[in-house]
Amino acid sequence: MLLRTTIVKGTVVSVGSFFLFGVVTGLLPNPLYVRMVPRTLFDYTFLILTALFAGIYVAQQPTTDRSGNDRLALGSTIIGFLAFSCPICNVFLLALFSNSILMTYIDPYRPLLGVISVLLFVGLLYSRQRQNCELCERAVNSESP
Repeated sequence: MLLRTTIVKGTVVSVGSFFLFGVVTGLLPNPLYVRMVPRTLFDYTFLILTALFAGIYVAQQPTTDRSGNDRLALGSTIIGFLAFSCPICNVFLLALFSNSILMTYIDPYRPLLGVISVLLFVGLLYSRQRQNCELCERAVNSESP
């Protein structure tokens, strides 16, 4: 039952993130938002990977012990969002920087931001999986006669 619940939660987060981020960034065409920068394969790749890793992270989340990795996962998600969002349509970035600075200094590095986001998520998920395996081994060893 617990396994099914975690898989459902992870799937809901993954699919929800995909549609939310896709609509907000204009990667999924919609009447609410028009993207001003052309869509690229990198944008879709990082959208899918960010949503997928967010879902896997939630599915791995322990029910009793909350680890301190939530900030790293949030940071990875934000960096991933910056990697596939429209640099001149992002209100937050426009409030911090001018349009010319975004197109000159941020837009060329969006693929690099995506790679950093993916690497952070992979490292985080790998370390959490190792922790979960060690906890399982301890539980099995303590139950052995």
